[in-house]
Amino acid sequence: MGFTAVLVLPILVVIAAGVYYLYTEITRLMSKSAVRNKVVVITDAVSGMGKECSRVFHAGGARVILCGKSWEKLEALYDTLNSATDPSVTFTPKLVVLDFSDIDAIPDVTKEILECYGCVDVLINNASMKVKAPVQNVSLEMDRRIMDTNYFGPITLTKGLLPSMISRRSGQLVLVNSIQGRLGVPFRTAYAASKHAAQAFFDCLRAEVEEFGISVSTISPTFIRSYHQQPEPRNAEKSIWKFFFRKFAHGVHPEEVADEVLRTVNRKKKEVLMANPIPRAALYIRSFLPGLFFAVVAAGVKDVPFVEEETQ
Repeated sequence: MGFTAVLVLPILVVIAAGVYYLYTEITRLMSKSAVRNKVVVITDAVSGMGKECSRVFHAGGARVILCGKSWEKLEALYDTLNSATDPSVTFTPKLVVLDFSDIDAIPDVTKEILECYGCVDVLINNASMKVKAPVQNVSLEMDRRIMDTNYFGPITLTKGLLPSMISRRSGQLVLVNSIQGRLGVPFRTAYAASKHAAQAFFDCLRAEVEEFGISVSTISPTFIRSYHQQPEPRNAEKSIWKFFFRKFAHGVHPEEVADEVLRTVNRKKKEVLMANPIPRAALYIRSFLPGLFFAVVAAGVKDVPFVEEETQ
């Protein structure tokens, strides 16, 4: 009996994993069909995360409006998307230059976005800027830049597009935020503050616009990592390997976040947390045992002799 159990258990695990993999692939395909013909605005489309969202929604038949600070990078993304898809089943992307650090220019950019198709069905706020340094080393100017990019810029664009959605009584606002919008981490004071502010804004907005048929979604990953390329396997093995690699590694790959954004738009989820067990546990400890959480975090800071600045 014991020997049989040893053989059966791994087989059941493999079968369960296979069923789950097939389920995610089927829901991904269904989500793509749900966004066909919808007007989808993606901010910071030239970032790693933005490129993946652009690829997923463009391939799904959405009428994407790609926003970014660099016209050259937008054009390169435009060429990449058009060369990778069948033009008979996709729409040509629209390009709009948008820099969230230039708040005064956003009203004009909003008008340009609305002129593309006359309306917006989905707004994906994706732009982000961060700095990693002790609080005394971060200038107020840097604090303001981070708040403009991560908070004031996205809410200014959101407010500009909201009247059109209210008049149509339809629309979806998506914020790709961070777990640091719910959990403060040392040496990320300005970044965490901006993400907390954005989270609170969209949480409040969700209740305010529900009566107009507008849904608000927030997606909070842990850190978004780069994907380490492995030796090229066969196609079937490659997709399965990537699936398991992402599930068991720390951090979240941009492709995985983009797929979740697509599912969130399709299902109109209100809130999504993309995190491994440890950061999830930290959120619960922060809520129910704050004294323990603060003590553990403070002890960890004492073990860090020097922290370099990191901006993005």
